Amino acid sequence: MTAQIGERLRYQGEDMTMATEPLEAYFTLGGERPSFGFVCTALWRGYIGRWEIVDDRLYLVGINAAAFRDEPVPLERIFPGYGERVFAHWYSGTLRVPQGRRLAYVHMGYASTYERDLMLQIERGVLRGTWVRHNAERAGAGAPPNGAEA
Repeated sequence: MTAQIGERLRYQGEDMTMATEPLEAYFTLGGERPSFGFVCTALWRGYIGRWEIVDDRLYLVGINAAAFRDEPVPLERIFPGYGERVFAHWYSGTLRVPQGRRLAYVHMGYASTYERDLMLQIERGVLRGTWVRHNAERAGAGAPPNGAEA
């Protein structure tokens, strides 16, 4: 699989790129997945989700579908009856936000290594903790090394 285009996240007033796909958890649980189409190998899922964390709660605030020339897909199409944002109550896991200089490029998924990763622990849509993983520079690293938590 080709390296993937990340989801967008607004957190603490900053726009970031995530190496995590929280909406896929919704589809795995049985949520109806519309046909987003396929445009390129860097976007196998066919969309880019826009997310925000407000008052320690994770929200989906938009979806841009590649097949529709990067035009917004109404959230109503996936979440009937919801307004302009959807609380991500279905998602529990760790959001990974790569930061800093890229140390090693890996042509697969989100396996490239960056100087550090901001990790956001989410439980049923609620932010429960954060930490930063510092990644050591390793020549030819194929996967992110285990880093010290700070």
